[in-house]
Amino acid sequence: MTSLSIFRYLWLYYVLGQFNILYVRTDWPALNTSNIQLLSLLYDTPDGSSPSITYVHSLAMFKSAIILAAQHNITIEGEFIGWQSVTTDGDIMHGLRSTCHTTSKSNIVGIVGPYLSRESLVIAPFAASIGIPVISHASTDPTLSDRTAYPTFYRTIPADDTAALAIGQLFIRFNWTSCIVIYQNDAFGEGFEQAISDVFDNYNLTITETIIFNIATLSIQGDLKSLLINNPSRIVLLWTQPDYTTLILHSALDSGVLGPSYTWILSADIELNSFDPQWYPSLIGMLTMEAVVGNIINAPINTTLLNDAYNIWQMYELETFPGSANVDYTALFAFDATWTLIQALVQLCSNVSTNNSSSCILFTNDTFCFDKQFLNTDNLLNIINSNTFLGVSGPIQFSATTTDRVNGTYFILKNVQSASNNLQYVPVMSWSHKTSQ
Repeated sequence: MTSLSIFRYLWLYYVLGQFNILYVRTDWPALNTSNIQLLSLLYDTPDGSSPSITYVHSLAMFKSAIILAAQHNITIEGEFIGWQSVTTDGDIMHGLRSTCHTTSKSNIVGIVGPYLSRESLVIAPFAASIGIPVISHASTDPTLSDRTAYPTFYRTIPADDTAALAIGQLFIRFNWTSCIVIYQNDAFGEGFEQAISDVFDNYNLTITETIIFNIATLSIQGDLKSLLINNPSRIVLLWTQPDYTTLILHSALDSGVLGPSYTWILSADIELNSFDPQWYPSLIGMLTMEAVVGNIINAPINTTLLNDAYNIWQMYELETFPGSANVDYTALFAFDATWTLIQALVQLCSNVSTNNSSSCILFTNDTFCFDKQFLNTDNLLNIINSNTFLGVSGPIQFSATTTDRVNGTYFILKNVQSASNNLQYVPVMSWSHKTSQ
């Protein structure tokens, strides 16, 4: 890194620090001085002792995509694409304020994220109002699929109505007839609760109880032990984000309402080593139903692109690289979101150059975020809607009728089992938009 680059990096970090926005400082190349930038909005657990795995991996893959574009000599009007990264804490106003500030000060031509559905419900309309695309790698609320309501929003992760369908088919396969649903009281939890209710109605299955986890008080509404003991069903479907899931499972262990008497199905893997070994017998038998990338179920992915991204990650942040088999799936969805934007920008500017227009990246001169407008929105969105490529998570293709990817939707069911005085996740079944295995 040159002395001038180091100076620019330190100066930019100082300026942004004055506005109390949390940016991540690493040894990655400083590409945040470019006039054309992408913004990542990545959630990290508030007050955590260290950054979450999902956050660290997603940020690394976001940056790797942009560095890879530079390595391929991809430029927009003679400039490499740069980045800004904002860490969100789950407070939607904090996320909106940071996004507003960043888009006011920089030419942000696309957003990767947000992670949380409740954040996307705010950021997506804001981005639409200023004409820039948002591609989430983790927001799964089915209401976000509405193209009319969210005209510039996309996502590389499957929506939860697809997850609900996979779970419904799982119940049919194992002749299960009922369950209890625990969900968090925000867009993520409520969207899934509605989706699973619709699927169960279609399959003549029964939800015997819905229990709310309050994200403000971080507690179950009601007494978890009595709610479960007095219920005829012994299958519990838990749809909460991972940091809340761990809290709820600790409460269930204390109340004696986990395994082997109850079968719990979680929305994602959690870190099992956070539990005391005395609880391992009660955790054995838990299931997780999680969206995964194509190679997990032997579907095609772009291995060349993936290996290039991993090489970049290891070059700049080796200490956080967990090995190719242990990268968080949402990080791969984040890479494909970033690469989608990069490919679309390249084609946009190629088309404009061919048509002899003055510039492909044009913004109004307004400095307030809600007044600033990107002036080539329709052309950019049309390109995103028509482009197809094989990404690191599977085939990437969008359309003008929905915000969801057209294909490349995969889920895997895992079972928690004992292994050498420890616990591990063992895949037991896979599901795609075409078939389950």
